[in-house]
Amino acid sequence: MKIDIFIRGIALSAIAIVVASCAAPDTQHHVVISTREQKLALLDQGNLMAIYPVSTSKFGLGDFRGSNRTPLGELQVADKIGDGAAPGTVFKDRRRTGEIIGVDAPGRDPIVTRILWLSGRESQNANAYVRTIYIHGTPEERNVGRPASYGCIRMRSSDIINLYEIVGRGAQVTIVDLPLAAVVPALNPANQLGAGSPIGGTASVSSR
Repeated sequence: MKIDIFIRGIALSAIAIVVASCAAPDTQHHVVISTREQKLALLDQGNLMAIYPVSTSKFGLGDFRGSNRTPLGELQVADKIGDGAAPGTVFKDRRRTGEIIGVDAPGRDPIVTRILWLSGRESQNANAYVRTIYIHGTPEERNVGRPASYGCIRMRSSDIINLYEIVGRGAQVTIVDLPLAAVVPALNPANQLGAGSPIGGTASVSSR
């Protein structure tokens, strides 16, 4: 009887994995990251939902293995890790260590809270997945808003939780070395001239 229950449990787990892998990709949301401004814009069907401060690599831009640089171009969310984790939950090799640390904990700089694992869609970012380039939470929130990472895109815990809850696997991620306004039409004042209302719903944008 116990063996039957165990086998059924394994079968249900396998089914869950297959269903998750077959889930439709998120084509509704688009994440745009400006390394020049150290900001991330979240779009919903082209409409601007929110802007968050981020921290990209302190070593610059690129995709060479071992470079610790942030890749540019078109990527996507390949995996999501950290469902339900408390803010400050420490991850090592994408597994929870059981430790929770506070904001700006002295001498600590692990990956915390949530992970969005990115994969590249172009030759210029083809190594992103094997380089484990993430959008993830950081305890070093004092450094968010300036380049300070080792290649990943860092966010405050509260912000990565918000983003994680909205964005699904397969969502488009664009990383540019340009101002957000150059690639997000709703942020370009020239596109709003003569408009009766803000384009793209920018009136409801929450800048954090």
